[in-house]
Amino acid sequence: MTNETQTIQIAIDGPAGAGKSSVAKVLSKRLGCIYLDTGAMYRAVTWAAMEQQIAFDNIEAMTQLLDTLELNFKDEDGVQRLYCNGIDVTEAIRTPEISANVSAVSMIPIVRESMTAQQRRIAQGADVLMDGRDIGTTVLPEAQYKFFLTASLQERARRRGLELEAKGQAVDYAQLEADIALRDKKDSEREVSPLRQAEDAELIDTSHLSFDEVVELLYHKIKK
Repeated sequence: MTNETQTIQIAIDGPAGAGKSSVAKVLSKRLGCIYLDTGAMYRAVTWAAMEQQIAFDNIEAMTQLLDTLELNFKDEDGVQRLYCNGIDVTEAIRTPEISANVSAVSMIPIVRESMTAQQRRIAQGADVLMDGRDIGTTVLPEAQYKFFLTASLQERARRRGLELEAKGQAVDYAQLEADIALRDKKDSEREVSPLRQAEDAELIDTSHLSFDEVVELLYHKIKK
């Protein structure tokens, strides 16, 4: 994908339920680059804090947690799985409870500093595709390709609901829509690295596009 002297950085940002992670996973394989699900990293911190019953506003305890937290992505049978201190948390971090609390954890400065540092280290010396909420603005501001994926609130709730139902979870769509709207508000209003479109990012509304159409669209924009 690249020559020997230059690596490629691709940043995909957007609100909850916009399809960033699903698109990024497939796109990274087609492009032959490393995929890093940054949102999963924040979810893992949230999971670890809740497992250890650490109050999110206890900065000393959160700092100690981060110092002992080891996050590893592993490709198993074509599926990227996330391990937190040796425990596979791939499914555990996708529960509604984690979703409801991850924004609170994500806005803690020490958490963002720790995760951003890890993400930048991974991006050094390799072609990488990252998705999140502040990749193009904060984590990889020099990325050659930046996209901001979005969709209507109703469509994002529908997509997330289908994902949860596929895992056997009961879904209250009205509540799910309210939860996503609240998540948008928290992400956009946080003081540290708020959700916003980078000035040089291309806005792509996926409300009326199929999953395959979004992947093809981004693939051809990058290859062009």
